[in-house]
Amino acid sequence: MFIAAIPLDFFLFGFTLLGVALFHHHTLKVAVTGLAVITLYKLALGDFGGTPGVAGLMQLLHHEWVTIANLLGLLLGFALLADHFEKTGLPAILPDYLPDDWKGGFVMLILVFVISSFLDNIAAAMIGGTMAAVLYQRKVHIGFLAAIVAASNAGGSGSVVGDTTTTMMWIDGVAPGQVFEAYVGAVTATAIFGVIAARQQHAYQPILKDTPKGAHLHWARLSIVAIILLSAVGANVYFNLNNPAVLDQIPVIGLAVWAAILATTPWRAPTWSLLPDALKGSIFLLSLVMCASMMPVQHLPAASWPTALGLGFLSAVFDNIPLTALALKQGGYDWGFLAYGVGFGGSMIWFGSSAGVALSNMYPEAKSVGAWLKGGWHVALGYVVGFFVLLAVVGWHPEPKRSKAVQAPGPAAVSVTVENADAII
Repeated sequence: MFIAAIPLDFFLFGFTLLGVALFHHHTLKVAVTGLAVITLYKLALGDFGGTPGVAGLMQLLHHEWVTIANLLGLLLGFALLADHFEKTGLPAILPDYLPDDWKGGFVMLILVFVISSFLDNIAAAMIGGTMAAVLYQRKVHIGFLAAIVAASNAGGSGSVVGDTTTTMMWIDGVAPGQVFEAYVGAVTATAIFGVIAARQQHAYQPILKDTPKGAHLHWARLSIVAIILLSAVGANVYFNLNNPAVLDQIPVIGLAVWAAILATTPWRAPTWSLLPDALKGSIFLLSLVMCASMMPVQHLPAASWPTALGLGFLSAVFDNIPLTALALKQGGYDWGFLAYGVGFGGSMIWFGSSAGVALSNMYPEAKSVGAWLKGGWHVALGYVVGFFVLLAVVGWHPEPKRSKAVQAPGPAAVSVTVENADAII
């Protein structure tokens, strides 16, 4: 069914997103209701990727369940990881090493950026949120929260190990250097939103100048954090090297994270009471991911730099993995621009990436589109300026679809993220 040549599916999804924006105290109910309405509509009058009825729905679920399960495992697991990280005492001793003014917040954002270049950006965002909670005594400006998410997404955008979308490009034959050029835009954007957000935060709540009395490192907790992260990395690397097909059949990364959590529980138990709230946030995000996966996005506009710029905004509400897959199939993009757009774009809305949703579970006050846009306006500014700096410095050099890489990806080419299933980024 079409309205003005636009499939009704998009209107239903648009109303869902509008409901999330307007009723930010009821986001879970709105998202689940939207998913139910879209599913029923497609069962009755539409189809799922060309296959109608229950058979089409089962086909979709068969295709998406591994991504959904991995994302659920990471969101819940990293909620416990963030608590472990706070209890390491590492955030408490940071005042001894960070500048005492607004530059301390800026350096913290740079740390999140660097961490996300080789680790999952959900983990990077939650580690950043944990550091901010301690450094600012849990009084964190929403603009700074938006900057933490933006730093985590920007950090992964130019690295083939930093985001699922960039790994997809590399496996498809895109050279790591072509993805790396995205850092021209990402670094520029971070310099813009980072400085503004750090000044916002300093005016709102200055950083701790001195390490609290008695603060010290808890090596057991620090070891557990390392074990959980290394388990995710190790599982991903092992199966990519030995049996990549398993990663499409079993939620290996999510299972690895939870195996590490359970194995280390006798040593130091996690705070299990965090899981109910984390589960609500996870169900919200997964509902939107499923809604996005049901949209008939079979065709993209002709590849060009304006299209790549637009995909960055689109990825704030659509799953960036199918967007990336469609762009690779279509060809004609400069892959560094695409990596920057789909990797960073979701930062502009709190539910635009799984990193944003995870951080919003820690800071419920961030679950407002209006407050996020008002406080984090500098993220959109940074995205646009970064894009045009990338265009001016590197230039638009489109290439056709590349053939699959002949050499299998080694450890340096394996991404730990399921980000934006990462979600609607």
